[in-house]
Amino acid sequence: MKVLIIEDEKKVSSFIKRGLEEEYYTVDVAYDGKTGESMALNEEYDVILLDIMLPQKDGIAVLKTLRGEKISTPVLLLTAKHTIEEKVEGLDAGADDYLTKPFAFEELLARLRALLRRSETDKSIHLKAADLILDTQTHNVTRNGIEITLTPKEYSILEYLLRNKNRVISRTKLSEHVYDYHFDTDTNVIDVYINKLRNKIDKDFDKQLLHTVRGVGYIIKDN
Repeated sequence: MKVLIIEDEKKVSSFIKRGLEEEYYTVDVAYDGKTGESMALNEEYDVILLDIMLPQKDGIAVLKTLRGEKISTPVLLLTAKHTIEEKVEGLDAGADDYLTKPFAFEELLARLRALLRRSETDKSIHLKAADLILDTQTHNVTRNGIEITLTPKEYSILEYLLRNKNRVISRTKLSEHVYDYHFDTDTNVIDVYINKLRNKIDKDFDKQLLHTVRGVGYIIKDN
């Protein structure tokens, strides 16, 4: 899952980014409202963490712009404000939830999971293709009951392909989803990870699930 953090306090954003990456999320960070707004409008994210007090453009204004442009990505507001009126303002502007600073990282994770469960892209905890099962809560991956150990990046690629199973995903789209905003899509890193992933989920099994569509991209076939 890909997360955008729009937060000007660099210690806070670094802490959140590091923690989310340890939980297998892909994370982009913006340190001001205008940059964050531009990234949210031009990139695909599964959830946005948005601070209210931001330089250049405040979080409520950013949120109103995103909703005005029909960006329906779930938004979790991060706020140091405590009054009911201020929280209501954020929710009325289109936020899906809010978290008051300071907060426990475990609560942030729980609220993210709740938002993702409510979104159209995360209706099921278990993603499946034939006998391959990925548990999005525990991050366990098994095939035919056999546990498969993946690196965080291999897991992110597999999760994205499973969420789009039976659809060809272009190399560029896959790169943009599992790497950060500054990733160079001209490198062959994705091909390397695809080969490693194929060796883990297909090599010792009769049915091949991960396929390369030459000149187009990759696909997990479930039929």
